[in-house]
Amino acid sequence: MSEFLVEYGLFLAKTLTVVAAAVFIISAAAAASRKQKDGGGLTVRNLNDRYRQITDALRKSVLPKREFRAEAKARKAEIKARQKKDGDRKRLFVLDFHGDIKATAVASLRHEISAVLAVARPEDEVLLRLENYGGLVHEHGLAAAQLARLRAGGIRLTVAVDKVAASGGYMMACVGDRVISSPFAVIGSIGVLAQIPNFYRLLDQHGIEVEQIKAGRYKRTVTMFGRNTEEDRAKLTEELEDVHVLFRELIAEFRPELDLDAVATGEHWYGRRALALGLVDGLQTSDDYLLGVLDQSDLFGVQWKGRKTLSEKVVAAVEGSADAAVRGLQSAADRSRFGSG
Repeated sequence: MSEFLVEYGLFLAKTLTVVAAAVFIISAAAAASRKQKDGGGLTVRNLNDRYRQITDALRKSVLPKREFRAEAKARKAEIKARQKKDGDRKRLFVLDFHGDIKATAVASLRHEISAVLAVARPEDEVLLRLENYGGLVHEHGLAAAQLARLRAGGIRLTVAVDKVAASGGYMMACVGDRVISSPFAVIGSIGVLAQIPNFYRLLDQHGIEVEQIKAGRYKRTVTMFGRNTEEDRAKLTEELEDVHVLFRELIAEFRPELDLDAVATGEHWYGRRALALGLVDGLQTSDDYLLGVLDQSDLFGVQWKGRKTLSEKVVAAVEGSADAAVRGLQSAADRSRFGSG
């Protein structure tokens, strides 16, 4: 018995040591993270140079050395002559927005747009490469409002959708002076949805009652844990309809030529069909668009990155996992519906 107690004590001591070490490491990392936290920073890349480096790498591999050197020399002279002739060329600022349910990228978008507005000239342009399935209305509404700042500032905005701009994603896309998409990008889903699980019957079976006390008739309508009434459902439906009206009004402001009765049904379409309906203005990938203006414009990739504390990173990872799970279910549903993949 004594030997068991000794072994158990040693085991317990080792366990506590490991736990204490883990707590110490996490605390140290959290403290270091807090010390490093600041307002973030803006990164600007010259995309003309990037594209030239890519093509030069390929040319160097496939051309004879003498031919490559001669071509590089001629191209360098051509660029220098064009820059001297053109003087101050048009500048194209390239922003990227990868959406999630909470549109968390809007935190960076607002800084990027503020920076662009501080230096952009009337002849300059912004290209937003947008990938967004939609999500919370107020978050995506803020993202659309940030883009509207560019138009209010007289800066032309082109939105390129290579994969998807649906629901809140299209709420953002419609703000653009011009919207382009790849032929099979998912466009539209102009509608509003609320989906709430209800556990009332399960709780009732186990004798569990949830009390909900409110001041204000409509402070809370449909609930997850209580019995929902027809009045509750009717009020929620009324609220959703109002949000849908606001969504339509936003689209009508920026794309007045659209037949909203035809497109604001909650349906989505692929790029080719979206073009016919007027949801987009052209079929083109963002890569083709950039290559098409490469010789006439100075291209700058603009990205804001803010540093996060350890706790923020953990929360972001958890939310990202949940968001990825939702996206996975949605993709599976789409594959089952459309037979893709």
